Amino acid sequence: MSVAGKRRPDCYHQTKGKGLRMFNQKRVGIMGTGKIAGVMAGTIKKMKNVKCYGVASRSEERAKKFAEEYGIKVAYTSYEEMMLDDKIDLVYIATPHSEHYANMKLCIENGKNVLCEKSFTANAPQAEEVLSLAREKGVFVAEAMWTRYMPMMTTIKGIINSGIIGEPTMLTANLGYPVSDKERLTNPALAGGALLDLGVYTLHFASMIFGKEIEKTESSCILTSSGVDASESITLKYKDGRMAVLNCTMHAVSDRRGVIYGPKGYIVIENINNFESITVYDAGYKPGKTIKAPKQITGYEYEVYSCLEAIEKGQKECWEMPHEETLRIMKQMDALRAQWGVIYPFEKEIPAMTELSEDKPEVLTGEVEDTVKEDTDILA
Repeated sequence: MSVAGKRRPDCYHQTKGKGLRMFNQKRVGIMGTGKIAGVMAGTIKKMKNVKCYGVASRSEERAKKFAEEYGIKVAYTSYEEMMLDDKIDLVYIATPHSEHYANMKLCIENGKNVLCEKSFTANAPQAEEVLSLAREKGVFVAEAMWTRYMPMMTTIKGIINSGIIGEPTMLTANLGYPVSDKERLTNPALAGGALLDLGVYTLHFASMIFGKEIEKTESSCILTSSGVDASESITLKYKDGRMAVLNCTMHAVSDRRGVIYGPKGYIVIENINNFESITVYDAGYKPGKTIKAPKQITGYEYEVYSCLEAIEKGQKECWEMPHEETLRIMKQMDALRAQWGVIYPFEKEIPAMTELSEDKPEVLTGEVEDTVKEDTDILA
């Protein structure tokens, strides 16, 4: 019972570490039937006041099989058929990177709110066009960079702001999985490569901790025989003298750690791809108490709750993942690809990109067929 003696409405939901979430019953449609789509369907099944209502695929057979497996009411015969269903409140896009641009445009043109998997698009010009169209049509759009929505990020920032390690001067972040056997990672036509799939997490981690005032970017990269990036090391130098060193690879298992260094100690975050724990070490390398992540369904629930709450309030983006930041990271990745000479076949050239500096930017030089597979073994 509330203080006023009344029961709290069902539209209020408590999510660990996130406070109250408020929205009426919502229906989510999933576009794509790969692994990550299955994780999302399983997650929504355990969420309150949210229903996975429908699924769409390029293959009617795959859609029906997916719907049966996850207890979903409607299996659409095509993406276009999903657009005709006015019962869908939010479309979650779980297709390959190369398809996000066309998939989002289809949804936005039909007035469907969108939560799209990372990377948001294959390049920044596509992202700019999608976001411009969303503004024109008044449609909600968000990138599913799930670590941005997790309550552990608030905890990490709180520890930093406490001053326990002093003013942070450097961070490192590593992410790697042996996934080079996946076509979506090695096929340029699918916007493959480690950067858009794995490196994007390290870039977001650095952004969430150190911000966007980057003065210079240096990097090195190893390419696959197909011409996409397999392993890379990225160094970001900030205007205030801080530095971030980011490593990712599709060839090996990494420790997945993020470490933030200060004069009084350092903070170790286990698994920057899905925060598991935080441990603070003092200047004598002695560990303090480890803070574990709050219990979660899968971690996908946070981004869904955030989107549905924003939609309920009439907002067009999530505060955790603003459009400005989505576009900035896309430009950052375009600039890195320009350094490496990684060009996707649907791009005539990599657009000329600049270092993301506020004052003196340094110029860096340097449609997929309908049969594309819905191989979405994305590591979220």
